Amino acid sequence: MMKRDECFRILARHIKDEAVVATYSSAVDWVGVAPRPLNYLSIGAMGLDSSHGLGLALGRPDRRVVVLQGDGSLLMNLGSLVTIAAVAPRNLVHFVAHNETYEANGGHPIPNRKVDFAGIARSAGYAAAYEFSDLRIFEQQVAHVLEQEGPVFATLHVEPSKPLKYDYPSLYDPAKRKAFKAALQAHS
Repeated sequence: MMKRDECFRILARHIKDEAVVATYSSAVDWVGVAPRPLNYLSIGAMGLDSSHGLGLALGRPDRRVVVLQGDGSLLMNLGSLVTIAAVAPRNLVHFVAHNETYEANGGHPIPNRKVDFAGIARSAGYAAAYEFSDLRIFEQQVAHVLEQEGPVFATLHVEPSKPLKYDYPSLYDPAKRKAFKAALQAHS
């Protein structure tokens, strides 16, 4: 099984001027790997990262938007898959770290650990859906996933991480949101 931070290190090598949307555990790992102005970190928005990513993708069709979401977060807003597929933003890539837990809320197990998120995304109407459980295969195919016309979905089967330190004042510093807005406008 893969580790989320290792997947994100590989992903970071392919991220250039994309906007990256993440919350909670995914945000902590992503910022640890790739601190950058074009990271959109939504405060208190568990479950809404996919909706925020959709809004950015629709508002900026000229820019690729990458969503990094946890499985527990997606379960809190599963209907976003149907909405995303219905509007079909060609510039959206949606990754879900499936570690079978509500990690940010104490590591409690999600109701059905065997849920097929890629299958649900495919059924909802995403243009493409993938699953990765081998880091080497993910490394070989991530560029292809990122280059495809969206919406594209990929499940990353990862193990639960060790307890993370959630430094919310740093993660959600208003200066970071201001820097994101400035970076987004600079690349218009």
